[in-house]
Amino acid sequence: QVQLVESGGGLVQAGGSLRLSCTTSGRTFSTYAMGWFRQAPGKEREFVAAIRWSSTSTYYADSVKGRFTISRDNAENTVYLLMNSLKPEDTADYYCAATRYLDVYTSNNYEYWGQGTQVTVSS
Repeated sequence: QVQLVESGGGLVQAGGSLRLSCTTSGRTFSTYAMGWFRQAPGKEREFVAAIRWSSTSTYYADSVKGRFTISRDNAENTVYLLMNSLKPEDTADYYCAATRYLDVYTSNNYEYWGQGTQVTVSS
């Protein structure tokens, strides 16, 4: 059974940091690109960041560029999202996902999804 399990969410004050983790199991994702998406209440799910299997290419939404860093450890089957300088508008449920498509920005291209972890940033 394929599973992606996110962890690391929580409540943090504006300006603080959190590191999200996404642990995969059930198959090898080393050849997949891994992405993070988020969905705030009443809003559509949006792309946050993605990383190719080789870790040589990373992609970020403009809203998080310079503040968030995505990384992966294929040996540990884990993807990370380090979030610094958090803002109240970063409040959302964060999801990790896996895709074999070149286009990592489109959520419909992702084959596997986790259940999400909640991030709340207080002002």
